[in-house]
Order: sequence, then C-alpha cells, then structure tokens
Amino acid sequence: MSHFSIKCRNCGKELREVYCAFCEHCKNALLITEYKESQFKEDNNKKGIWRFNWLPAHRADFEQFGAVVYKSERLSKNLGLENLYIAFNGFWPGKGAMLQTCTFKEFEAAVVLQNARENNLEGLIVASAGNTARAFAHLSLVSDFPVVIVVPTMCLTEMWYLDSSLPVPTLAVGDGDYSDSIDVARRIALTLGFPFEGGVKNIAKRDGLGIVLLEAVSVMKKLPDHYFQAVGSGTGAIGVWEMSERFLKDGRFGSKLPALHLAQNSPFIAMKNAWEKGSRELSPDDLRPELIGKITTRVLSTRYPAYSIKGGVYDALKSAHGRMYGISNSEVYKAMDIFEDVEGVDIVPASGVAVGALINAVRDGIVKKDELILLNITGGGEKRLRMEKQTFNVEPKVISKKITDKEIEELLCPILKKN
Repeated sequence: MSHFSIKCRNCGKELREVYCAFCEHCKNALLITEYKESQFKEDNNKKGIWRFNWLPAHRADFEQFGAVVYKSERLSKNLGLENLYIAFNGFWPGKGAMLQTCTFKEFEAAVVLQNARENNLEGLIVASAGNTARAFAHLSLVSDFPVVIVVPTMCLTEMWYLDSSLPVPTLAVGDGDYSDSIDVARRIALTLGFPFEGGVKNIAKRDGLGIVLLEAVSVMKKLPDHYFQAVGSGTGAIGVWEMSERFLKDGRFGSKLPALHLAQNSPFIAMKNAWEKGSRELSPDDLRPELIGKITTRVLSTRYPAYSIKGGVYDALKSAHGRMYGISNSEVYKAMDIFEDVEGVDIVPASGVAVGALINAVRDGIVKKDELILLNITGGGEKRLRMEKQTFNVEPKVISKKITDKEIEELLCPILKKN
C-alpha cells in the first residue's frame, strides 16, 4: 500500500498510474501529492532527506544530504532583524552542508530519480540551464539511473561537473536558449521512448524542492512568517507553498501560510510584471529572448515559467499573500558580497537575487524586525568545493534546436546502449 495518492488540485479527481502529467479532465491544472499521514513526521532511523514522511518515495536506494538551516546572527544584525533563518543549500562542511553540486536541485534530482525507479522507468530526459544538470548528472551516477541532459550553450560558462559526472550524456543546443532546450528535450523523449522529466508537472520534483521547508520547520518548530526565494520556472516556490499547506492541515506549526517573497533578475521579470498588474497571463513582450542576455542569472531564464497554470505561481502568490521583486544585476552582486562578507561563505547569483529581495523588503518596511523569516539560499559554496575537489568544464555534443528525429536516434541510441 502506498503512503500517498495523486489528485488534481482543481477538481479533486484521484489519478492512478501516472508519473507526471496535468489532470486529464482539467487539462491545465497541476496534480498534487496527498499523503495519508496528515501529521509531519521524521524517522530518525533514516538519514538525510529520506527521514521525512512527505516524500513520494517508498524506500531510499541511495543517500542524499539535506539543507542546513540555521539562525543567522551576522546577516540578521546587518539587516536589523531578530528572527532570520537561512536555509543554506550548498557545500559548507564547517556548517554541515555537504551538497556536492552546490545546489538545492540535488533534492529535486534525488526524489525524481527514486520516484522514477519505483515507477519502473528505464531513464529520463532532463532539460537544464545549469544547476539542474549538475544535480541530475551527479545523482544519475550515485543512484545508477540513466539520464540524458539537454542544456543551452549560452549556459555552459556557468556549468561544471564533478569528475564522476562527466560520462553522463549531455547535449547542448547551440542555436537556442533554455526554453529551446526544453523543447528539444521533449522531442528526444518522444523519439527515444525515455520519459521527459516533466518540469513542474512532476509531483516528485515539486515535493523534492519542498524539502527546504521540511528541513526548516524541523529546526524552527513552526512555519515562517515570510519566505524568500529567487525563481526561474517557479517550481521550487510552488513546492514550498504545497508543503506549507500540508503543515496547516497538520495544525501544530502555525495557522497561516508563509508570505511568499519571490524574486526575478531584472530586466527578465515577466512574472513580476504580470503579478503587479493583477494578471494571470504573462506578456509575450516580457519574455523576449533578448532580455535573457541582459541578466546575470541564466538559471532563472526560462520563457516557460509555471505562472499561469492552475496551482502555479499566480495561485501560490494569491493564496500566500505574496510579493514579487525585480533585482538588478548590480543589486545581485552587492547582495552576494554582503552575504559572503557577513556569513562567511560564497553564494551563487540566483541566491544573490533572493538576498537582494530581502534587503529591499527590509528597506521598504515590508517585513518587521521580529517576524520569523526564512531565506532560501538555493546554491552556494562553489569556492569552498573547488578548494577540496576538482571540477571540470562540461564538453557536450552540440546540436541544433532543429535536430531531426533520425539525427536524435543516430546520436543517442549508441550512447544509451553503451550505458
């Protein structure tokens, strides 16, 4: 007997034998995991992320470290806050943070791959703008589960693999951006019969990213008043919102949802602009590819954010009385410097976007100094990791976004048979 079921958030219909999909009736509504245990529990006989009961996995076939959540002293003092907690997702051994790819995407990859194995899948096609690729490549080797990764060449300057991850098949779309890579990945999945990892439609992905909140509540013993995170697709923020709803049903950790504070890197701020207009629909003009070239955080550059769909970012913001922020490149770099100077560890630009949003929220009086705040540092510690381990530039096979089905078969079938 499974400890969870999968239901449509919109119509409530339970679906069986689905891996990742929209509701077959509502079409554009996300499915959601409903766990039979309404109370949050931890199994201290298990390690890392697998000790939590609200994950769509029945066993732990490999180890996976979780986030390190701690009460900040230095950044709190710098900003004049009294109850700031930081969820650090990266490599910082002195703090107990041991994520080998320096990103919270490891949680997503671990839960998705375990869930895929339990659904008897033979492999996955994964699209990435950088950090997801690192996580899935690493966990593919750790879990012995095959993946093919598709990235845009524009993101290769920000990509690296550990030595052990280099054999993972990686393709780079030379004439497109992250969204084009998603399109190519979907076509490869259809051609080869390997399922596409699914993005926001994958319940394991969202619940895996929601682990940040599970770790935080485990430490803080209550839901935060405010939650800060940078967003690209928004999938991680949706996962945190969904976990927050489960905690409300539990009833022991608070009676209101954390206010979501979600940030994008200006000028690529389609979700921010739509939200401030009160619109569920994004403006195509705000998703122009040329805007992507003007931001420093390519991992936040998807033109297919999970904003408008039922159960997506718009609904999360509306339910959780949220706000959106646009953080300029100069604000990102300043925030990164402040965090490293006061907290003592480097962070990636996407994390700088979240810190920049927090700085602006404090400046504008949006958060009070005594409120409980959770800041999600989605990636960091790359400098520290390189002091202990060697990292390697990714050398993928470059393809066109116009690649034909025949070319896909000729390119990948020999590689997959070999693996």
